[in-house]
Amino acid sequence: MSMFGTEGAVSFANRLATSDSFKSLFREGMTLVEETAAYLDGEGREEARALSRLAALAYATESMRLTTRLMQIASWLLLQRAVNEGELSQSEAAAEKRKVRLSEQQISTGPDGFAKLPPRLIAIIERSLRLQSRILHLDRLIHPASSTKVPEALAHPLEPQLELLRAAFGTGE
Repeated sequence: MSMFGTEGAVSFANRLATSDSFKSLFREGMTLVEETAAYLDGEGREEARALSRLAALAYATESMRLTTRLMQIASWLLLQRAVNEGELSQSEAAAEKRKVRLSEQQISTGPDGFAKLPPRLIAIIERSLRLQSRILHLDRLIHPASSTKVPEALAHPLEPQLELLRAAFGTGE
């Protein structure tokens, strides 16, 4: 991967993507994925049982959107790490990136419903949205032409992300 853009100019986006800042972003993203999974499978499940009907619906909606957002983030981070480590070329990663539905997501529950969610879930959602924003910004810098393209419809929208995670963690399932 060349650090130079057109006419020999240094590509700050590619430089940033291979820096210690990226390594920190990668750790932050993967830690958030693990923390969220542990929360949703444990404490979050218990908290959800105690919610009112409206709040339980908001919990289900936002936790689903959260896990989708985190799968997108993890997939993007794993692709970029593969480029950084020389496992994929930038063009190969761009081809794989088309399968990653990295998109700007917002909170879909109204303010009243969102406020009734458990505080820890709210904090995790807010962290994921900030991380998503940072990754989208970096992605637009690295792939300016492809950032505006909408990926083709997929048979199962999470399959590409699941395949990337399976490859990264060496699981065959």
